[in-house]
Amino acid sequence: MTKVIIIDDEPLARGIVREYIGAYPQLEIVAECDNGFEGVKAIAGYQPDLIFLDIQMPKINGFEMLELIENPPAVIFTTAFDEFAIKAFDAHAIDYLLKPFSKDRFEKAISKWLGAQSRPLPEGLSEEASSPESHNRVVVKKGQNIVVLPVQRIHYFEAFDDYIKIHTAEGFYLKKKTMAYFEKTLDAAQFVRVHRSYLLNLQELTRIEPLEKDNHVALLKNGTRVPLSQSGYAKLKSVLGI
Repeated sequence: MTKVIIIDDEPLARGIVREYIGAYPQLEIVAECDNGFEGVKAIAGYQPDLIFLDIQMPKINGFEMLELIENPPAVIFTTAFDEFAIKAFDAHAIDYLLKPFSKDRFEKAISKWLGAQSRPLPEGLSEEASSPESHNRVVVKKGQNIVVLPVQRIHYFEAFDDYIKIHTAEGFYLKKKTMAYFEKTLDAAQFVRVHRSYLLNLQELTRIEPLEKDNHVALLKNGTRVPLSQSGYAKLKSVLGI
């Protein structure tokens, strides 16, 4: 039996998927969720084989939800926003159903899912799979809690093995992304890559101090000293206009 979870904030949309799934006795709906927070909990609890996932939802969107799951299940996106189609497939989705979709279109998506089970799916979420919200906030998981961080609260990013440490006044959070992803996603006028391992929020910068051998360090409001590479120092000066 294939375990399925439907995650969509629209009751009517969930009802349509539920109705179409009824034609497949091998598919068992183990949970329905109306937001990404509940989706994360349900996936952790039920370990589904397949999820039907809306993208634009309150609280956190579908892409942000997937980022919080270590080993996400197979995904069929269901959404009214076709602008996300390419990003959905970059996220290794089985298929992308544009609302309102017909039963015939749904059946084609299920056929793709059944065919995909005979070959391994790519792992993880593509770094290209982001959304407009990702420019203004970062969604992280701390224990069992999901935290939505406005970028203004972030002091700096630090590379940490396969993760990124996101430093704030309350402490740091871990996110399995790359420094290049955040450098590309965030506003370049606010966040500057000052070192291979550091991305700095300019709002937190108080001054730049020289070190020996033409090296420099950035001093933040909270007293943290962030090293600057030569290229990072040049980039920082350029952004600051000095």
